Amino acid sequence: MSADNAMESRNNRDPRVSADAPLLEARGLRKHFPLRGGVLQRTYAWVRAVDDVSFDVYPAETLGIVGESGCGKSTLARLILRLIEADAGTVRFDGQDVRGAAPPQMKRLRRDMQLVFQDPYASLNPRLTIEDAVAFSLLVHGTRAAEARERARALLGRVGLDPRLYGRRYAHELSGGQRQRVNIARALVLDPKLLVLDEPVSALDKSVQAQVLNLLADLKAERALTYVFISHDLNVIEYVSGRVMVMYLGEVVETGTADALAQAPKHPYTQALFASAPSMDPDRRMDRPPIAGDPPNPIDPPSGCRFRTRCAFAMEQCAQAPPALRPVGPGHEAACYLFS
Repeated sequence: MSADNAMESRNNRDPRVSADAPLLEARGLRKHFPLRGGVLQRTYAWVRAVDDVSFDVYPAETLGIVGESGCGKSTLARLILRLIEADAGTVRFDGQDVRGAAPPQMKRLRRDMQLVFQDPYASLNPRLTIEDAVAFSLLVHGTRAAEARERARALLGRVGLDPRLYGRRYAHELSGGQRQRVNIARALVLDPKLLVLDEPVSALDKSVQAQVLNLLADLKAERALTYVFISHDLNVIEYVSGRVMVMYLGEVVETGTADALAQAPKHPYTQALFASAPSMDPDRRMDRPPIAGDPPNPIDPPSGCRFRTRCAFAMEQCAQAPPALRPVGPGHEAACYLFS
């Protein structure tokens, strides 16, 4: 990543970006998936993917969501865009109720809310050329075919794919980085306000990751975009995010500015995440892992604080009731009894 882009990224980290009202509001989101079995396929258990998650995203900011695999990040992304229905909670986008929107209203909302998937190959139709894949959303929303193709070509060029060379190719003819650029172009072709990026660079090698992240930073500045950026890579999250939300087993355990969490993480899980990040400094390398064991089963999570079974600071009250998010600094909250 270039020094200019890195400096620009850090300068755009004001968590409120001089905005009064959030662009996206989520309150009490919950999603439990049923497990069925037997001859009658009766439900015998529930996977608690997302439990009582609330957050705001302000215009032109980037909210990073980080956590281990299985913590509910991707499920949360789909709940935001109503690709799956929530069991409880509310989502409001630009003042409009997403969960209660009728199909015609939801179609209009989807112009402003787009998702970039993790797998750049599986999310592209192998039967469509790259140009047709980008233009397809415009056709669905009533744009004339000629205009849709013209806009698709222009956007392919903007993301670094010459439409004369790549426009008539198919997904299998492109590299992973090129496919992800196509997915970004497809998400931007409707001029959305919000982009939800679900592990957009995890399938790419490091050099290509840097190119895609710099492209996303440039597009954000050009189009005044708002990002919800999901990743398990702390280095990526710290680079792109203004604020960070840490999830563990379906719940939010800490939230704050990227700098605050990097410099002084409060929750024991967040501390373990940052301690486990690879370091190039030999003096900072550890002999023992900062966190032991695997995450508990989301079908039957521990009572109280869900991290207590892996926490070195667990107390008796941690098993009795889940701790609420409490202020631990300016714009910084943690769900831990150590700060009660």
